[in-house]
Amino acid sequence: MNQTLIAVITFLISGAVCIPLGMYLRKKTAESKIKGAESEAERILSNAKKEAESAKKEEILKAKEEIMKARNDLDEEIKERRSEVTLQEKRIIQKEENLERRSETLERKERELDRKIQENDDEAKKLEELKEEETAKLEEISRLSKEEAKVMLLQQLDRKLSDEKAVLIRESESKAKENATKIAREIISYSIQKCAADHTSETTVSVVSLPNDDMKGRIIGREGRNIKTLETLTGIDLIIDDTPEAVILSGFDPLRREVAKIALEKLIEDGRIHPAKIEEMVEKAKEEVENIIKQEGERAVLETGVHGLHPDIVKLIGKLKYRTSYGQNVLNHSIEVSNLARIMAEELGLDSKIARRAGLLHDIGKALDHDMEGTHVEIGVDVLKKYKENDIIINGVQAHHGDVEPKTIEAVLIKAADAISASRPGARRETLETYIKRLEKLEEIADSFEGVDKSFAIQAGREVRLIVKPERVSDSQMLILAREVAEKVESEMEYPGQIKVNVIRETRAIEYAK
Repeated sequence: MNQTLIAVITFLISGAVCIPLGMYLRKKTAESKIKGAESEAERILSNAKKEAESAKKEEILKAKEEIMKARNDLDEEIKERRSEVTLQEKRIIQKEENLERRSETLERKERELDRKIQENDDEAKKLEELKEEETAKLEEISRLSKEEAKVMLLQQLDRKLSDEKAVLIRESESKAKENATKIAREIISYSIQKCAADHTSETTVSVVSLPNDDMKGRIIGREGRNIKTLETLTGIDLIIDDTPEAVILSGFDPLRREVAKIALEKLIEDGRIHPAKIEEMVEKAKEEVENIIKQEGERAVLETGVHGLHPDIVKLIGKLKYRTSYGQNVLNHSIEVSNLARIMAEELGLDSKIARRAGLLHDIGKALDHDMEGTHVEIGVDVLKKYKENDIIINGVQAHHGDVEPKTIEAVLIKAADAISASRPGARRETLETYIKRLEKLEEIADSFEGVDKSFAIQAGREVRLIVKPERVSDSQMLILAREVAEKVESEMEYPGQIKVNVIRETRAIEYAK
């Protein structure tokens, strides 16, 4: 027990002595480490200061060198600029000297001009005074004032010129009519008699008959897939409405409309209507239309007796079967123009082969004007040039609407035959709106002339009658008025055929017997 107590006490005493001693030794060690670190830090700081000082000196030296270099460069640039400025100053001084010399010259010329102007003004004043003296003497002799004499002279001159113009126009027209009217009437009537042809009137819609109204649902298909497929493949709108047992095809392109019509008729006949079958029938319809076009082109060539045409041109002629102008079938119109031109050429002793060829080809551009930009005349001329057609034929095609001057009499005949075919009764038709607008425009042009009392568009717009005021328009002025109205109608209106301008002047005296 005592030994144990002694051991505990010994342990406690040694612990009490060793712990403070260890702490003291640890403190001393830490203090020595701190001092070593502080001395090392001071050494590093001192080295860093030395390095920074040397770097600072180096940078200062570099900066001084750069400053000196920049200063030298700047001095060089300043010297160059000064030399340039000096050179420019010399040039400016030279220009100023030149300008001063020019200014002196101009001032000298200006003074000379002022002197001449003054002399001219003095001469003009003298002439004006002489003119006034002469005018006063003339007024005294004629007993008329200056204005009265001027009015009288103008009136006399106007009457004289009107009479002379009317006489000249009458003489030239009478001479031309004496030689041409009889022959022209005979040729035209003979041509029309030999070339009378029936023309079908075609519109922008086609009607397909159905066996029954149940077929409409099959054409539409589930969710409209059949009708959508047909419209997409042909580019034509199908109108399925309350019209019994009929479907309407609507489209501006008659060729596409014909393809759609044939394809729909084949589908109705077959009875199987679905997208794959529709595509097959559309392809067959296109082939059938191509064959029809080829056959129609060959028929037109044979009918007119035109030989040696390129197959592509024959095909374009066949396409005219599906083209209309004011309701007139262009293929039939072209055949008719060809025959009319041939007959007139034969009667006049001209080259009938050129006339019939140019007549058949004169509207060839209408086969492509839906697919290409430009007028049908421009397109037709380009096509004929492409296939190396005769220049005389090309001129006949180009001149039939007055785009260029005709170079041959055959070209004039083409223009005349085109007008004859288009203007004969029943050849063409217009919509009611277009027809009414044309009549209104015709009367508006007639009423715009001074002296016209009333105007009436008659004979479906092929004649306009003007009732003039007799006190405002003389007999001589009537002829001139008719000519001016006709020229304005030609320049401002588009119409098939020709329009007759009929001016009527009458004087009535009324008295009552009592």
